[in-house]
Amino acid sequence: MKRNQTPTIDFTNHFNTQRKKAPLEIKIAFRDALEVFIEDPDNKFLRNHSLDKIGKRFFGVRSINITDDWRALYRKGPERIIFVELGTHEELYS
Repeated sequence: MKRNQTPTIDFTNHFNTQRKKAPLEIKIAFRDALEVFIEDPDNKFLRNHSLDKIGKRFFGVRSINITDDWRALYRKGPERIIFVELGTHEELYS
């Protein structure tokens, strides 16, 4: 991906279902985190990191913080970012 090229951001149906079920404050926090992510995916606020070392299920998946406990997981391709899961730390990693 070229430095100035903005990747397409998509959401899986699963992610959208989780987002719809999330409390209002999480929906707002995700929207705010997504704005930061679009501007600077490596912003310290997001604590963006790879989950490759956790296990096969998370190979190629990255995580950003939405709140202290909520995370949004995504996969990054050359021209597209796909958010795949949204939930609490315990829900996602148990």
